[in-house]
Amino acid sequence: MKKLLSLLLVAAMGLSLVGCGGSDNGSKSESKSDLEYVKNRGTLVVGVTDFAPMDYKDESGNWIGFDADMASAFAESLGVKAEFVEIDWDNKIMELDGKTIDCVWNGMTLTDEVTSSMACSDAYCNNAQVVIVPNDKADKYQTVDSIKELTFAVEAGSAGEDQAKALGLNYTAVKAQADALMEVAAGTSDAAIIDSLMAAAMVGEGTGYDKLTYTVGLNSEEYGVGFRKDSDLVAELNKFFADSKADGSMEKCAETYKVQAALAK
Repeated sequence: MKKLLSLLLVAAMGLSLVGCGGSDNGSKSESKSDLEYVKNRGTLVVGVTDFAPMDYKDESGNWIGFDADMASAFAESLGVKAEFVEIDWDNKIMELDGKTIDCVWNGMTLTDEVTSSMACSDAYCNNAQVVIVPNDKADKYQTVDSIKELTFAVEAGSAGEDQAKALGLNYTAVKAQADALMEVAAGTSDAAIIDSLMAAAMVGEGTGYDKLTYTVGLNSEEYGVGFRKDSDLVAELNKFFADSKADGSMEKCAETYKVQAALAK
């Protein structure tokens, strides 16, 4: 009987050790760095929206733009390829945490919500939120007080929506800033709030929205790239940014998309 009990005790201890070993292995697997994760997979998955001149598709359906080109160059520096995934901007944090994407690189304003939910890079561009209205109505809407009677279209989860909320404006949230412009052009909204960098590229003479213009600047802000909390990719990107500033490649890329004046110093 004693021999049987001894055998059972040894077996139980063995199972306990196996269980502990399994748990430890799982813990090691979970503790892999984002850098290792990306390198092992061979791709850096970049979350974007249609947002010229930062991220947009060319005639062949390839993602280009200042952000897209810099993201591709960063991925190359890691020895991997960039893969672009169009996301719902309002769900960017969920997409990141669920590992659907590895970073959000899309002219993202460094708001309190963003910096508290993600590990963010150093700022690389300066920006502002501006009001878009039809050309023939621009003279009427040159101050913050004058725009409060208007109906707005803003991108859901954007810095533009933050401004609309803060000012108590009547607005409709749409999927992307490009959709906000379409709303104004179609007359379904009186105005939109979008990034000044996009406004400079997308509205006015010689653009697809030549009957729209921008008037009131609502704030000043900075763009950064967002990663998962505690991601070691942040340090890698900050080094890449510093190197690309030093060798002139960032400015050269910015000049291609006419955003060089917005580069953070």
